[in-house]
Amino acid sequence: MLILFAIVVVLLLGSSILYTQHPLFGKNPTGERLQLIENSPNYRQGQFRNLMEKSGIAEDTSIFIELYRTFIKTIPHRNPKDPIPSIQTNLKTLNPKQDVIVWFGHSSVFMQLHGKTFLIDPVMSGKATPFPWGTRAYKGTDIYSVEDLPAIDYLLISHDHYDHLDYETALKLKDKVRYVITGLGVGEHFEYWGYPKDKLIEKDWGDRIEFDDGITIITETTHHDSRRAFNGGKNLWVSFIIQSPKRKVFYTGDGGYDKHFTEIGKKYGPFDWALMENGQYDAAWRSVHCHPDEVAQATEELKARNMIPVHHSKFSLAKHPWKEPITRIVQYSQRRNYRLATPMIGELVELDNDQQNFKQWWKNIH
Repeated sequence: MLILFAIVVVLLLGSSILYTQHPLFGKNPTGERLQLIENSPNYRQGQFRNLMEKSGIAEDTSIFIELYRTFIKTIPHRNPKDPIPSIQTNLKTLNPKQDVIVWFGHSSVFMQLHGKTFLIDPVMSGKATPFPWGTRAYKGTDIYSVEDLPAIDYLLISHDHYDHLDYETALKLKDKVRYVITGLGVGEHFEYWGYPKDKLIEKDWGDRIEFDDGITIITETTHHDSRRAFNGGKNLWVSFIIQSPKRKVFYTGDGGYDKHFTEIGKKYGPFDWALMENGQYDAAWRSVHCHPDEVAQATEELKARNMIPVHHSKFSLAKHPWKEPITRIVQYSQRRNYRLATPMIGELVELDNDQQNFKQWWKNIH
């Protein structure tokens, strides 16, 4: 029995090591890319650092306790029993003169501004983890595929975690994307996956990219981390400011609440629209993910006129009921200085229509 047990352990360990060599885990930066990273003021002691250092997990808990609470302890209503309602909008026949946003669930967003197309953190494989047994999309949420997308001018990747940078989606987008814009180091994954280097634009916090089509994209700070490949920490996490001649949009990426929202609002605001991370939070990880009350506060500090909450209603990655983020942000957005938009997955959000109404689609979903 001991010999049999030893054989099983060796086989499991060996297969795990082999699996981690899969390309989906990406690759850490090397060569000229690594030299550029090492010259960043935000890179210290072998990895990128947040502007204000905080522990990623609360002091009154431990990683083992949190693993137990996440994967073993039963959490009521963590996953919906019913399919999530959605709308199949034909993105290839949109009027190019119309500025619109379409949310795909979690943080995946399609946007059209000034006749240009943007795709933000797309995850269209139906899963949010690298392992075959990992987190799967809720029923009804995974209705869009890469084939449903028009040509994409700008693919924006906030960081390289699996629920924001999806290997299968990235492979399928390779010939459909004009530019990939992301933080320093993240381009190593794309180059490893076959993207030509001239498509990849990697920037530090506070960098501005001005394109000749009237679009400006700025990469800014957020309080998070980035560890996809083993021995990671060498890929920068960013938020985005997207400007057209007519409109300014902010996308928060992932990150905890801090003074950077006020500073970004002062420097770049006001914003016409803000896409705000709202979901997959926990008291134990408060430094790296905002809670809904903090999302509402941050939206005001950004001086945003309209806000769409994202990072919810597709995957269960935290220990809260699935509809809690959207329910709570509605509550905390009352009597605020911004308008809250809560579209269904696939619903066309008309950025020029301040009278557009959105249903509380989650209310009767169990």
